[in-house]
Amino acid sequence: MRLAGPENSVTAEPRTRKYKCGLPQPCPEEHLAFRMVSGAANVIGPKICLEDKMLMSSVKDNVGRGLNIALVNGVSGELLEARAFDMWAGDVNDLLKFIRPLHEGTLVFVASYDDPATKMNEETRKLFTELGSRNAKELAFRDSWVFVGAKGVQNKSPFEQHVKNSKHTNKYEGWPEALEMEGCIPRRSVAS
Repeated sequence: MRLAGPENSVTAEPRTRKYKCGLPQPCPEEHLAFRMVSGAANVIGPKICLEDKMLMSSVKDNVGRGLNIALVNGVSGELLEARAFDMWAGDVNDLLKFIRPLHEGTLVFVASYDDPATKMNEETRKLFTELGSRNAKELAFRDSWVFVGAKGVQNKSPFEQHVKNSKHTNKYEGWPEALEMEGCIPRRSVAS
């Protein structure tokens, strides 16, 4: 006599399979799986995950107030560098030195935390726009923003979300909700 175990029981809940970075389905071949979350108010830090590797998070202790940016090789998917730039009290020139010299095909992952925009100047906004951002021009004090762009991109990036800081719609006192974004980014092909 065989007993019906949970694996062949009709009432057993099917386990939801999670893929890289917790995505609900796998990415196609030659794509990189990512998931990112902006910071929540000034309490919970942002997270950037790529191909099941956490690139930036509070646990890794490499996030901070402002813009949290991970630079990734668009061909191999390898992390090149990850840094946080304080856009409230920091020096915008540190950010400019970081994003000005990017190589063609470098992927740029950006997650805001607390305040992404106070120190942003015209050049910073222009550089993010050139990386494919639609919203960099309008970013303001305490907005929530997540964005993935690339050096040399011809079009606007499909990977961007922005929520304005507004006392009428804010989820937290003084801050909008945290943003979550996930997807599959095509690997860049090696220039022939």
